[in-house]
Amino acid sequence: MLAYQDETMDWEGIRISTPARTWLDLCRLLPIEHAVAVGDQLVRLPHDGLELRAKPWATIQELREMLRRHPKMQGIVKARAAVELIRVGADSAPETFLRLALVDAGLPEPELQVRVVADDPYSPAADLGYRRRRIGIQYDGAHHLTREQQSRDNRRDACFHTAGWHYFKFNADDLANDFRRAAGLVRAALRES
Repeated sequence: MLAYQDETMDWEGIRISTPARTWLDLCRLLPIEHAVAVGDQLVRLPHDGLELRAKPWATIQELREMLRRHPKMQGIVKARAAVELIRVGADSAPETFLRLALVDAGLPEPELQVRVVADDPYSPAADLGYRRRRIGIQYDGAHHLTREQQSRDNRRDACFHTAGWHYFKFNADDLANDFRRAAGLVRAALRES
């Protein structure tokens, strides 16, 4: 039984725990990087026209409120560490894992959704990168294998290359290797720029 009524919600006639409460409950079961990835997805801004919602499932403040309400809950130490690593802007768990791997490798934390032209909402964006150093980093998951997505990706990639950025694309092979090669390549680019 949940201690607070506002930690439940109605979903299609079924009473369930809120996304923020579910995240807290999962923190005792998941490794920290997965707790961060789930948190990143909860606070992610939905893509206009592509999703059936207009706001995030939760906010970082709502996740922090769960921590405040349940200071002795199993997994609370991990949840406290995870909430400090959650960021708005990751569109997938592998993007979160890539960001965390770069930081774990001793690199500066990258920005998320880095556009070629910062103030242009129509400018192509890399999943993460270092704007001041002109380094863009993309994680290409399975959906990037469709012909239509590859055409969009090719246009995005060309924009970064034309603008003179160091530009990297990583995939499931890099994820399986804990992004070690990725960290090395990005480290070298940071030294050069």
